Amino acid sequence: MTHLQTLYHYRDLLWLWTAREIRVRYKQSLLGVAWAVLQPLVLTVVFTLVFSRLVQIDTDGVPYPVFAYAALVPWTFFATSLSFGIPSLINNLNLVGKIYFPREILPLANIGAALLDFGMAALVYAAMMLIYHIPLTINVLWVIPLLALQITLTIGVTLIGAALIVFFRDVRFVIPLLTQVWMYASPVIYPASLVPPQYQLLYFLNPMAGIIDGYRRALVYGQPPLAPAILLATITSVIVLCIGYVTFKRSEPLFADLI
Repeated sequence: MTHLQTLYHYRDLLWLWTAREIRVRYKQSLLGVAWAVLQPLVLTVVFTLVFSRLVQIDTDGVPYPVFAYAALVPWTFFATSLSFGIPSLINNLNLVGKIYFPREILPLANIGAALLDFGMAALVYAAMMLIYHIPLTINVLWVIPLLALQITLTIGVTLIGAALIVFFRDVRFVIPLLTQVWMYASPVIYPASLVPPQYQLLYFLNPMAGIIDGYRRALVYGQPPLAPAILLATITSVIVLCIGYVTFKRSEPLFADLI
């Protein structure tokens, strides 16, 4: 509780550092925040060409661009948070070694910046729903708890990675591989219904599988998320967050010396 109180005391620094990360990320960038939209949009186009033209994937009558983009937006938020948040400590060597502040502010600020990207990309999805005449239902409200659940998981994984990378710099090379494999282990380019029933429980032990499937059900199909999948995702995400925060705070006294 003391650590959380300290973090709350430094909340203004968290906001300022998040704003700084947003400015730095798009400084002198030709397209600026449009990159937040371009990445999932380009992947949607590529996946549409491959998985709706060359390889037919059953989407229950939903246009594949809508089907894919609904998953790529939250996935991009997750992947971007890991990509920028995990190396945030070693990317700010002088700051970590000279000034006291809760070190978790650095990875949290990168997650906050990625959340802005998520919001920008979500606006494009809203436009796609209008273009493809996808109706909204009351189940769209599930997006709020799903996003909260995803943030919980993202913080946990990022804190674990941010602590590990201080001790093992090889982690920076593992991040792209991990996110790539994790994406294919989640229902981003295919529906979760393709997984055989006997493997469903094992499959949904991956919390991103339940989260991504939940987004798609709520936004694309107007259905509530699968209760067992969300329950597993919630339990796993909370455990990962607790492990991540404890690991990070116990390692924090060593950061200045190792970095």
